[in-house]
Amino acid sequence: MEHVIRAVRADEWPLVKELRLAALRDPVAPVAFLETYAQGAARSDEFWQDWALGGSEAGSGEVRQFVAVAPDGRWDGSVTVLIERPDAEVRFGEAVDVHQAHVVGVFVRPEARGKGLAEALFRAGTDWAWSLGEPRIERVRLYVHESNARAGALYRRIGFVATGQSVAVPGDPSARELEYAVERPAV
Repeated sequence: MEHVIRAVRADEWPLVKELRLAALRDPVAPVAFLETYAQGAARSDEFWQDWALGGSEAGSGEVRQFVAVAPDGRWDGSVTVLIERPDAEVRFGEAVDVHQAHVVGVFVRPEARGKGLAEALFRAGTDWAWSLGEPRIERVRLYVHESNARAGALYRRIGFVATGQSVAVPGDPSARELEYAVERPAV
C-alpha cells in the first residue's frame, strides 16, 4: 500500500471538507451518514476549521480523525474515533458503562476501495484508542445502518462483532443502527 495513514492536521480543513463532501455524495450516504450533501455543503469555513482542529493532535485528545493520503497528496479515505467515557455527555442514545472509543465517519473513495485502506484506517484508529493512558479504553464500537450490508461485511472482516444492541436511526425510528464492537486485545 502506497498510502500514508496519519492524523489530520488543524490547518488541513479544506481537505477535511472536500473528503467529507465526497463521502456525502456516495450512493450509501443516506444510510451511512447522519447528514446530507446539502447540509454539509452549507456549513461555514469556521465549522470545517473547528472540525479539523478537533480531530487533530492539537485538539482535545478525545477525538482523532485519520486519513489515507495517496502519493499525489489526495485524501482517499478517513475514519474518526471519538472517546466515550461513563461520566461524559451521552452522544448515541444511552450512557456508556466502560471507557470506550466510537468509530464514525468511515469512508474510502470508490476508486481506492479494495486496496486495504479501510483496514489500515481502522488499525490506526484502534491503535490510537488502545494507546491512550488511564483510564484505559476497553472496547471500540461503531454503528451501522441495518441495510448497509457493504459496511457490515467490512466491519466483520476486520474483527468487529455484532453485539445484538441497536438504536433507532435519528429521524427514522422505523430503521435501526446495529452496534458492532471489538474488545481490547489481551496483552
